Amino acid sequence: KEMDKIISKNYPITREEVTREEAERRIKEINEPFKLEILEGLQEPITIYHIGDEWWDLCAGPHVESTANIPKKAVALQSVAGAYWRGDENREMLQRVYATAWKNPNQLKQYKKLLEEAKKRDHRMLGKKLDLFSIQEDAGGGLVFWHPKGSKVRKIVEDFWKASHEAGGYDVVYTPHIANLNLWKTSGHFDFYRSDMFDQMDVENEQYQIKPMNCPFHCLMYKDELRSYRDLPIRWAELGTVYRYERSGTLHGLMRVRGFTQDDAHIYCLPEQLQDEIVGVLDL
Repeated sequence: KEMDKIISKNYPITREEVTREEAERRIKEINEPFKLEILEGLQEPITIYHIGDEWWDLCAGPHVESTANIPKKAVALQSVAGAYWRGDENREMLQRVYATAWKNPNQLKQYKKLLEEAKKRDHRMLGKKLDLFSIQEDAGGGLVFWHPKGSKVRKIVEDFWKASHEAGGYDVVYTPHIANLNLWKTSGHFDFYRSDMFDQMDVENEQYQIKPMNCPFHCLMYKDELRSYRDLPIRWAELGTVYRYERSGTLHGLMRVRGFTQDDAHIYCLPEQLQDEIVGVLDL
């Protein structure tokens, strides 16, 4: 009903470009500390969208010209949920409102039907019902246990993956699950992805890191010996199990986990071989 009122008011939606200082001033005037945090992460140009004289917010847009452009029967409020600010359980708990808007009521109807069908096929429900996998909270959130039936399905997929890659000229490799932290510093991963990596562990007075990705391992193997241009291209593929720190509030079945096995590969080639290799990857 409130949305119907806003639509009926025919509020114009206008875009305004402001300086960072002006945006900060306005946000402080209305005492919105969360918006200040958002502003800090924005790049120029800084744009504000106004809904008539009723409300404004930081937004990149674009938007419709007026609230009247939104069909009343093509809008639906879906749910309300609590959410930690920026997914951080140590920050403030806020309320998140889920809503959707479409060009016409028929599109909304189709979307709702799609959601109903997706719910019937929710992999979390099917995984439990078909005894494929589970996530054991006693072991920790986001860590997947593959049951016998699920392992059979996984093996079929992995066998297909291996055969396809070998037919495509790839050699399959295997690498460790942890490595000395210096490796991740050398590769740059530690500087750029530290917040997504688990804490380090001490091993004989050295720090080791459980791997969040496979790239540095393949590079180490490549530099292990002197190679000739005649050896190129070299294609290495791995079903590498990696571990990444995800906040508990973001975990979601198999879609968002802390440990997963990814289809990973690295190709070492000459510049003149690059185009053919890209086409080969796309064909694969």
